[in-house]
Amino acid sequence: MRRAATALVTTVLAAGGMTALAPPAAATEVVPRDLTITVTGLGPERRTCQIDADLYVPAGVTARRPGPALLTTNGFGGTKDDQADFAQGFGEHGYVTLSYTGLGFVDGDLCPITLDDREHDGAAAGQLLRFLGGDPSIVAVDDATGARVLVDQVIREDRRTGVAHDPAVGMVGGSYGGQIQFAAAAVEHAAGTDRLDAIIPMITWNDLAYSLNPDNSGIPGGAAGSGSVSSANTGVFKYQWSLLFTALGFANGVQDLPALSDPAQVQDLARENCLNFDAPVCTALAEVAATGFASQESVEFLRSNSVAGYVSDVRVPTLIAQGQADTLFNLQESVATYTALKEQGTPVSLVWQSWGHSGPSPRPGELDERNPEDSYQGRQALAWFDHYVRGRGPAPKPAFDYYRGWVMEETGDIEEAYASAPSYPVGEERTLHLSGGGLQGGALVDSQAEVVPGVSAYSSVAPFGPNYTETAFLDQSGPVTDPPGTAIRFATPPLAEPLDVVGSPRLTVQLDAPAVAATQPTGPAGQLVVYAKVYDIGPDGTVELPYRLISPARVADVTKPVTIELPAIVHRFEAGHRLAVVLAGGDLAYRGSTVPQPVSLATGPDHIQQLTLPVVD
Repeated sequence: MRRAATALVTTVLAAGGMTALAPPAAATEVVPRDLTITVTGLGPERRTCQIDADLYVPAGVTARRPGPALLTTNGFGGTKDDQADFAQGFGEHGYVTLSYTGLGFVDGDLCPITLDDREHDGAAAGQLLRFLGGDPSIVAVDDATGARVLVDQVIREDRRTGVAHDPAVGMVGGSYGGQIQFAAAAVEHAAGTDRLDAIIPMITWNDLAYSLNPDNSGIPGGAAGSGSVSSANTGVFKYQWSLLFTALGFANGVQDLPALSDPAQVQDLARENCLNFDAPVCTALAEVAATGFASQESVEFLRSNSVAGYVSDVRVPTLIAQGQADTLFNLQESVATYTALKEQGTPVSLVWQSWGHSGPSPRPGELDERNPEDSYQGRQALAWFDHYVRGRGPAPKPAFDYYRGWVMEETGDIEEAYASAPSYPVGEERTLHLSGGGLQGGALVDSQAEVVPGVSAYSSVAPFGPNYTETAFLDQSGPVTDPPGTAIRFATPPLAEPLDVVGSPRLTVQLDAPAVAATQPTGPAGQLVVYAKVYDIGPDGTVELPYRLISPARVADVTKPVTIELPAIVHRFEAGHRLAVVLAGGDLAYRGSTVPQPVSLATGPDHIQQLTLPVVD
């Protein structure tokens, strides 16, 4: 049975470029078998769920001539259909693919969304890995015929590993379909089975508490230095994205009700099944509505459903791909996961691609799911899986690849547009100093000796906005605005030559907010909420906010200097343009302070106010 839904975020495949190691088979469409697979014993409830899946077995792959396998699932709000091009494309390279609709999405089953946790989603994925390994205890039925299905066309590694029903298998997927790979890997490793051979998670989160409730002032050493984006302090609620996902999850649950005309069922879904989500999700939403911030319990719940909470159990070779144009899961999240995996010795590479949740489609030649061998990202994915899953070809060298839009504009060549380095971070740091001041701010200068004394001031005026940067993924085209009195800006003179920034700038400032200093002992409600961002100002005064990215922070102690990690970007500030750093009191995409918070910033010889930029020649 086909269950249709409107997908907010489709599953995608990404990586960066190497030549495919396995020759493609004849270009023949694989007709998938529509299966219902029963997974059991999920979570503390010992829940049983029915999973809607498609099994793609390429021509020529049989029990006598088995092939490697891939497991994949959808992004949030999607279904198994979102992976059809991927399954066909990799099928032409001999891969058997099992694509399934994640728990809680439109599949005719009433199991709720459990946010890619290990106990439900990870355990379910583990049973699907066993299904691909031929485990007869996993009940799968062909929806068309009603016949039981047993997989015997996948290469088995049981003799080598000593693990029963161990297929040669990798996982791939984006967003919600990316985090599930970490959960599955962790479940397998904790069980001592390690059936999963390689993963390619894309545009996904490191810490969901950071994704939806970020505090960019509470990351000691930054994401690259600490391998974390997790703050001890609660952050600033990203309400637009959060409410969008809540509404979509509820809509998916409604579509799964067997009788949409029954008001009692809809009411039960909303109340007893918490809008089709695990109950703590509704608790967190209610908290934010009442107080303006999430409690520590909710932060811990979100973090437990994140690779940040169990990274030590992720030991499988991992190719991370993250979107530069992504205000939901930003580049810092990928850096945190990459750094943590690298430090513990897990084979890992990192790719920063052009597109993400809030960005455009992949650039020409960047990604072709249906014909992966014809695209930059597809070729590296093939190389990754061919080595780690199929066992062919050399191990891909650890690398950090990043897309440069200005090179693509100049050359139209995707290979030229991507730069590669052995690891992240890259380049050298350049420090600029905040100087002068006034109603609108001041200047950025090269040395502390050049700093001119001055005072700048701004205030928040409402819990929402009025400063504007985006409307979640719905609108990335409106002009960026900072109404007078709500922000201060410090800018360089026009640049004499292009300045290429690759990574996260850091802003260290000492702010003066006496009213906040008096209220902050009461807790998060009394703490300073601030929004930091970097602008590219053209010769005509046009303001560009690269990728619409900003760094919200809830400052724990405004009486001390604070360092805010700004969004990681890959951006060229052209000659003649000015780079500016901005501090604002609000943003329409976030839930800010309930009361106005006047803030001032003083510059001068005795004040260390500086911006550090990661610059690449």
